Amino acid sequence: MTKTFRIAAAAAALAIPTTAAVAAINAPVTAEQKMAQIEESYIIKAPIAGIQNSHWYDYRTNINETKKELASDLRRSSDLEDTRDAYGEYAHELKHERVTYVKYMEKKGYSVPRVYIEN
Repeated sequence: MTKTFRIAAAAAALAIPTTAAVAAINAPVTAEQKMAQIEESYIIKAPIAGIQNSHWYDYRTNINETKKELASDLRRSSDLEDTRDAYGEYAHELKHERVTYVKYMEKKGYSVPRVYIEN
């Protein structure tokens, strides 16, 4: 596994749905929103070890469904508590999907690349 691949696999772009970005402009950022942003940064962009198996496609599908569900929940939210619940559920589901995929791949003998940055 090359260093470039490891860095590319570990690097994640922060991708906030458009509805969430508009909501963030109009309201203060809650702890749940921050947690969701952190979880979004951990979304795996490339398959572990380059293995594109059914678990990789399931992971990507579930991430996309989770993003759609967040947008839908935010459209229906009527108060701050609904918004906080939506972001909390979103962060939880992102983490759950990532952990499930990573555990499966580790069980098959493939590890997740990690990048450590020191000062």
